[in-house]
Amino acid sequence: MIEKTELIVCLGSSCFARGNKKIIHAIQSYIENNNLADRVVLRGSHCFGLCTKGPILKINNRFFENVNHLDVIDILDKEFSEETF
Repeated sequence: MIEKTELIVCLGSSCFARGNKKIIHAIQSYIENNNLADRVVLRGSHCFGLCTKGPILKINNRFFENVNHLDVIDILDKEFSEETF
């Protein structure tokens, strides 16, 4: 069984106000464009308690702070280039 990479986007009001909707769309497009649907679980979460550092993206057990819809692509490129398929 292949272990899936878990991507969790904070859906708290502070992260929402800072653009997490654009981040979610960028992640969804990335997953589709790179044929990763069978390798990724994308979900939302209530507040991580890091409101002043949001939007927050959690990949497996690592947190990424102040994420925007542009740099999330770089984060995902790095994450998936390090994995062996």
